[in-house]
Amino acid sequence: MGKPSGEFFPVQVAILTVSDSRDASSDTSGDYLREAVADAGHSVIDHAIVADNRYRIRATVSSWIASQDVQVVIVNGGTGFNSKNSTPEALLPLFDREIDGFGELFRMISYEEIGSATLQSRAVAGMANGTLIFAVPGSTNACRSAWERIISDQLDARTRPCNFIPHLKKP
Repeated sequence: MGKPSGEFFPVQVAILTVSDSRDASSDTSGDYLREAVADAGHSVIDHAIVADNRYRIRATVSSWIASQDVQVVIVNGGTGFNSKNSTPEALLPLFDREIDGFGELFRMISYEEIGSATLQSRAVAGMANGTLIFAVPGSTNACRSAWERIISDQLDARTRPCNFIPHLKKP
């Protein structure tokens, strides 16, 4: 899909990696997302790594939702079907509105790459206090698919017929 000409509006993004095993030296998914966001012309204003614990996830994302500076949060990890995965449970109570189509579209795209295993992906998205929140699986390939095929276009005001820029709080 080509983008029509128009004005680009950079947004301020926070990135959260949810993992019990990754740290700053091994966070390839978080690294990819920070680089992709910056390459697209946006600002990464915060990032963190937290254990897969719904209350730690919720506390971190809640602070970003409350911040006037964070317009978009991208969470990677903790969306699988394993009983330890708790990202959707952490985020869903925070949403003012869920973006149902995000998970559906992500799984459709993911099906092309991993087949029916995509059934175990619980990718979710929503809005809270003018903050757009995306939660995607923690693999770097899944982050790349979500960013390149969905999120980057929806964070670009030039994407037609619609994008999320008009719905974001102003920093």
